[in-house]
Amino acid sequence: MTGQETSSAGHAGSLVTRIAAAANTAEDDVVEVFATYGIPLAYPPARPRRVRVHRLRVRGLRTGTDQDGPFDRTFTFDSDFTALVASNLRGKTSVLEIITWCLRGSPRDRLQADVRRWLSDVELDATVAGQVLGFRLSLAQGELTRGDVLSATDLDALTNGDVAGSRSGVSTLIRSRAVDDFAAQVSTLMLDRLDLQPMVNTMKKGKQVGTQTHSWPTYFSAINLPAGPDKPLVGEQSMGGLAGRLLQVFLDLPAAAVLTRVKAARDVLQAEVTAERLRSRQAVEQRTADRTRVQEALTTAEGDLARLRQQAPGPSLTDLAVAASQRAREVADAQDECDELNRVYREARRQRQADEKTLNNVKESEIARLLFHGLDPSACPRCETPITTQRRQEELNVHRCAVCTAEVAGEPAADDEVEKEAQARLDASRAAESKVRGELDAAESALSQLTAQLDTAQQQLRTDSTADAVRDRMSAELEVARWKGALEMLPQEGGAEGEQENTVLAVLAGADKVLDQDSKSAAADLLTELNAEIVELSHRFGMTALESVEIDRAARLKVIKGGGAQSTFSKQSPGEQVRLRIAVVIALLRVGARHGISTHPGLILLDSPKAEEVQDLDAAALFTELAKLAASDQVQVLITTADFEVSRSALPADCLVMAEEGASLW
Repeated sequence: MTGQETSSAGHAGSLVTRIAAAANTAEDDVVEVFATYGIPLAYPPARPRRVRVHRLRVRGLRTGTDQDGPFDRTFTFDSDFTALVASNLRGKTSVLEIITWCLRGSPRDRLQADVRRWLSDVELDATVAGQVLGFRLSLAQGELTRGDVLSATDLDALTNGDVAGSRSGVSTLIRSRAVDDFAAQVSTLMLDRLDLQPMVNTMKKGKQVGTQTHSWPTYFSAINLPAGPDKPLVGEQSMGGLAGRLLQVFLDLPAAAVLTRVKAARDVLQAEVTAERLRSRQAVEQRTADRTRVQEALTTAEGDLARLRQQAPGPSLTDLAVAASQRAREVADAQDECDELNRVYREARRQRQADEKTLNNVKESEIARLLFHGLDPSACPRCETPITTQRRQEELNVHRCAVCTAEVAGEPAADDEVEKEAQARLDASRAAESKVRGELDAAESALSQLTAQLDTAQQQLRTDSTADAVRDRMSAELEVARWKGALEMLPQEGGAEGEQENTVLAVLAGADKVLDQDSKSAAADLLTELNAEIVELSHRFGMTALESVEIDRAARLKVIKGGGAQSTFSKQSPGEQVRLRIAVVIALLRVGARHGISTHPGLILLDSPKAEEVQDLDAAALFTELAKLAASDQVQVLITTADFEVSRSALPADCLVMAEEGASLW
């Protein structure tokens, strides 16, 4: 068991206890918080994560150049060190970028748009953590139309028949027709195979704090080494401490990924709690101001009410109200009586008019005298059909019954006798009408008097000073009640802080402290060894003036040159930065091999290192030493250069993939 494994095992059993002690809380709280955030409480050593590429095939149609036409080129990478040599703008960088597209899952901007449009099919065979994988891309107009990742028992199975199911030993791991989906699936696959975890860091946008997740493409930036003075020592992003996190992961420091997630969770929760506490304080201040305002309004209302209660009482408002109410009831009763008499009067008048008409008819018509004592229905008693005016007229004119239309025959009664009876009926109806008219006139007069009395009572009620005083007291009492209710609704205190959030923060802070101590302890000896390896490798790469370096867990590199002059990595020349980046990767592999830990994937893609130099880079020495180190340290290096002379003089022929000067590499 290695030293790091012993440390991890020793810490694992007591990790919950140590975090609980650091957080001053119960162990159950630690377990619950880690489970809530999905953070593991154990961090075993990582599995081996070596990556090696074996074969690349590109097919398509080149257009818009002096070498247009179809192409179908296969590159094999049997050596640990391979130099792709061609003139500038002849496809060297594109080879590295196409390999990057396959392994990374998505292309970088350095793969030019016109080159992407030439491609129709890409095949890459590689070994990832001991598993043979085949990456297959189909493209049209520079865009991915289909992406497959195959798994095979050996390389021959991929080379001879890479369609899943057509030969034994080949299966499909990924099949996608969407660009983003393919990239996401490749990222998930590579993280799983290489035993890596997404890195989460916090980011601020204004007053908001959130998280940003960095996946496989961020790790891959330590494989395809960036160039340029604005890039960090490890990877290509300096923001969020990513360079240091990559270094810690590749040193397999205990809980490197776990520590990252703990820090991110703590930062986000702390920001949320801080914001909530600020809102709570503001709410308390607002409630205090509201209570002061309401209390002042209540005091004023109570003073107004006390003043109104001390005033001398006026005439009885109750008596006025009772009188007005009584008049109102009397008016209502009188109105009902008038309405009823009015109805009776209209009925008496109608009867009188009917009797007058009947008298006229019996005087003038024999048929009227004949039917005088008969029924006078307004509708057929059988079917209820109304009897029309025309039929009544026909009854008088042609002696036909208005009800049944039969001819009316018979001897009429004596004229005097019928007329007397008709006159008697008319006299009676006139007397009844006159009587009702008199009663209606009397009722209307009484209603008019009562209405006037009601108006007077209501006017007295409205204008009486007592009414004003009562209304004022009632308003004051309502105002007092309203402000008392408002005061009761306002809490007197701001409330206690959320104990649950405090516990979670304490656990995360304790975990940060404990895990950081574990990481720092494990890193001490490893970083010392890493410093020595970086210096030795840099000397071999031509940095003879370098005396020592000091690298920390944040991947910050202090450089000490002749005479003890100290500077930082960012202050070095572009050529020195290239050599130091390469030295760090190989140093990681050496230290990892010595301690039996999984570090860098062991694949280096380096594009035109000489382009970063002005005068001081000895390209021949760099190429020679890289070739030697690749063979001895089990690292695979793919490098590009446009220097034909240096390549031929410094490297054996089996390490070179060389185009004719001026010709395309593929």
